[in-house]
Amino acid sequence: MEEEHSMEEEHSMEEAYSMEETPPMGTRRIGLMGGTFNPIHVGHLMLAEWALDALKLDEVWMVPAGMPYMKAAQNILPGAERLRMAQLAVRGNGRFRCLDLEVKRQGYTYTCETLEELRGKYPEDAFFFIAGADCLFSIEKWKAPERIFANCTLVAAVRGENTLPEMEAKKRELEERFCEGRKIALLPFLHMSISSTEIRERIRRGQSVRYLVPDDVLAYIREKGFYREKSD
Repeated sequence: MEEEHSMEEEHSMEEAYSMEETPPMGTRRIGLMGGTFNPIHVGHLMLAEWALDALKLDEVWMVPAGMPYMKAAQNILPGAERLRMAQLAVRGNGRFRCLDLEVKRQGYTYTCETLEELRGKYPEDAFFFIAGADCLFSIEKWKAPERIFANCTLVAAVRGENTLPEMEAKKRELEERFCEGRKIALLPFLHMSISSTEIRERIRRGQSVRYLVPDDVLAYIREKGFYREKSD
């Protein structure tokens, strides 16, 4: 059943992803999606496509994490394998790319360092860091959040975990603390419960994950035997 929204709510959701500052002519608008992608799934791709359209992006770059410091490494496939799955997932979409800079980086990987590296390589481009609603409420705990905001516009998906008023209040709080001008956008998105954790668990239980991951990714997972129950 579709949720009903007032005219005021609809207007607010439309305005949520409007940009106050327009990049100069010739500047590319690049969306960035980070994460472990363990594995990448259709929810990631749908959010990327949604942002591409809503924010008038030129491209979206997927950046699989190398060694994320906030997650247990023993439960994560090697970076090269997760990168390969991401590459398979975006194959066929000319506006999606995969970057290997975090996978190749030694030690823990931090978003602030990735953004600074990309800013150094592409100083004329405008970067939009696309993330889930949870990011809006946890980014203060990330390494050097002020360096993150200095190099991108944060785009947080509005998809049901938190109400729009809650997210707008947090947005204003973060902008007052970290941002000079408007540097956070809220992106209305579908409420989806797809997660990499659930996909791994379904594979371990021998259940189907068809249509939860792209076909090429599913074939690669089966070929490599990823996420299956370990035999004694």
